[in-house]
Amino acid sequence: MKFSSKIDKLGSAIFAQLKEKKDSLIASGIDPVDLSIGSPDQPPAPHILDTLRKEIDNLDNYAYAVNDLPELLKTVSSWYKERFNVDLDPGTQITSLIGSQDGLAHISLAIVDPGDVVLTPDPGYPIFNAGPVIAGAQLVKMPMMEENDFLIDFDAIDPEDAKRAKFMIVSYPNNPVTAVANDQFYKDLVSFAKKYDIIVLHDNAYCELTFDGYKTGSFLAYPGAMDVGVEFNSLSKTYSMAGCRIGFAMGNKEVIKHLKILKSNIDYGIFLPIQRAGIAALTGPQDCVRETALTYQKRRDVLVDGLNEIGWNIKKPLATMFVWAKIPDKYKSSMEFTMELIDKAGVIVTPGISFGDGGEGYVRMALVQDEKLLKEAISRIDRSGVLKCSVLK
Repeated sequence: MKFSSKIDKLGSAIFAQLKEKKDSLIASGIDPVDLSIGSPDQPPAPHILDTLRKEIDNLDNYAYAVNDLPELLKTVSSWYKERFNVDLDPGTQITSLIGSQDGLAHISLAIVDPGDVVLTPDPGYPIFNAGPVIAGAQLVKMPMMEENDFLIDFDAIDPEDAKRAKFMIVSYPNNPVTAVANDQFYKDLVSFAKKYDIIVLHDNAYCELTFDGYKTGSFLAYPGAMDVGVEFNSLSKTYSMAGCRIGFAMGNKEVIKHLKILKSNIDYGIFLPIQRAGIAALTGPQDCVRETALTYQKRRDVLVDGLNEIGWNIKKPLATMFVWAKIPDKYKSSMEFTMELIDKAGVIVTPGISFGDGGEGYVRMALVQDEKLLKEAISRIDRSGVLKCSVLK
C-alpha cells in the first residue's frame, strides 16, 4: 500500500511520547498531574445543558442539518455586534464550523493551490501548519519572539515571500505563547495584507478568557479588516463546549463563500441540537463566561505565584487558558526538560518544540486542573529538584 507523502508531515511524535509516558506512570502506580492538553474541565452552564437535553429528545433533529439554522447565524451576527461592534450579514458573512479547527484545517483547500506560499506563526498551534500542508502549500514561518512581546514583525518578512503568499494566519490572544496584540499591531496587519494582497485568517478563540480587567477585541473591528480577511471564533473555551464542536468563520464575503462551497462537499452541517445549544449559549445569561475566565485567572495565580516562589520565574499571562514558560537554563531542550519533569515530578507539560522551532526553550502548561492539583504539581516540582542549578565542577 502507498500513502500520501503529506501524512509524513503531519502528526507529532512528541504527543505520542507524552501519552506513552503518562500511561507508564499510571501503570507504575503514580497519578500524574497532566497540564499538557488544553481541554476545558468545567461543564457548560445549566441553560446550555437544558437546551441540549430538550433538543436531543426531539426526533426531528436527527435528519441531516445540511445548512446552518437561520436563527443561529442571526444570533452570531448579534453577538459580534454587541460584543465587538462589528456588523456582519448573517447570509453572506458567517458560516458555522464543526469547531474552529474544522475551518482552520479545511480553508486552505479553498484558497491555495499546491506550491502556493502561506505565512504561519512560529511557534504556532499545530493546525495552523497542518491545514496548509494538507493543501500542498509551501510554509513560510513568521517568528514570534519574546523580545518583541511575541508579536509578528511584519518588517522582518521577506518581501518576496509576502508577494507570493496567498494567506497568513494570525492569532491573538495566542496559543501557545499567551500573548495579546495592541491596536497598532492590527492596523499594521491590515496595511501589510493590503500592500501584498494577502488574505488574513485571524483565530480569536480565546477572546473571552482574559484576566485582570483586560478586554480584547476583534480583528474585524479594525478599518479595512473586512476587505482582507476573516476571523475564526469558537464556543469551545468560552462556554466549555469543546466536545460539542461548534465554531464560526466570519468576515470577507468571498472567503466565506468559498469556504461554504468547500464545506458543502465535505460535511452535512452541525447536529441540530448542538446548533440550538449554541444559540442558547450566546443568548442566555453570560455570567458563566466571566465565571469561567475568573476560574482560569485564579488557577493562573496559584500556578504562576507558586512556581515563582520555588524559583521558576514566569510572567503571568493576560489571556488564554495556558502559561508559557522558559525552561531552566541547565536544560538543552524543551523535550529534555519535559521528560525530566515527568520522570522526577510526575507532572506533564507540553514541550515548546511541538509548536515549531520558535517554541524551543519553552514549555506550555494548561490550566485544566483545579487549584488543589496545581498546588500538588508545584510541590512535586519543588521536591524533584529539576529547578535546581547544576553543581559547578
